[in-house]
Amino acid sequence: KETAFVDGNKFYRQIIGGAMGSPFTLTLANIFMWKWEKMPFERLITFSYDHPRYIDDIFFTFNEPKAKIVAVIKKANDFHPNIKLEATIGSCVSFLDLLINNKNGILSIFVHYKPAAEPCVVPFISDHPRHVFSNIIRVVRYSSILGIFEKERRSIQLMLLYNG
Repeated sequence: KETAFVDGNKFYRQIIGGAMGSPFTLTLANIFMWKWEKMPFERLITFSYDHPRYIDDIFFTFNEPKAKIVAVIKKANDFHPNIKLEATIGSCVSFLDLLINNKNGILSIFVHYKPAAEPCVVPFISDHPRHVFSNIIRVVRYSSILGIFEKERRSIQLMLLYNG
């Protein structure tokens, strides 16, 4: 079916793409990204290991000059007129809900908090799906250094006290 919405007195109909909340659109996005990943990147860049991807978010490291990766992204952006990549290049980048820091070739992983995130949790008695409540333990999975884990643990304790 078509996706449409009304804003004030104006009616809008989506003519390109699809709503990412739709299961079919998610499947199409995964097929598209699979095809995109099969582009001849090997001539442009050598991936050091398997690069993780979640739908349309991709993470990889490289040890080439910045100009080379900019050229790769420019070439990749020629793949489809409506799909454009945005690159975050640096020694500390966010990927999904991770903050990944590269210090002298050693990657450290932290929990990434969006700037607008508030220190709130969903009450356990609420009617949310069970997986929502397990999100708080991501600090254990994501903290690659004990000191980071301890800092996150203290933050969680303060957040829980704040929320009562």
